[in-house]
Amino acid sequence: MNRIILLLAVTTLLWASLALAADVLVFPSKNGSVTFPHKRHTDMLRECRFCHEKTPGRMPNFGKDFAHKTCKGCHELRGTGPTKCVMCHRK
Repeated sequence: MNRIILLLAVTTLLWASLALAADVLVFPSKNGSVTFPHKRHTDMLRECRFCHEKTPGRMPNFGKDFAHKTCKGCHELRGTGPTKCVMCHRK
């Protein structure tokens, strides 16, 4: 019984964290701010693991190298989304 309660609690916390995720994130950059439509990505991809290595939430290794490899790489692979500098970096 305790396992079921624990499982329900963890599941509830996971869904709550998804519900509280920001709709749009803005990352400052020396080349111009990058606006990331988080909700659009979650609606389209449906799986957090595509971007988040382990669990939803902060991404400890997120930065320029990660974004250029993961985000740009996904856009190139799927043939959709920005792949040129000025398409993400807006001054």
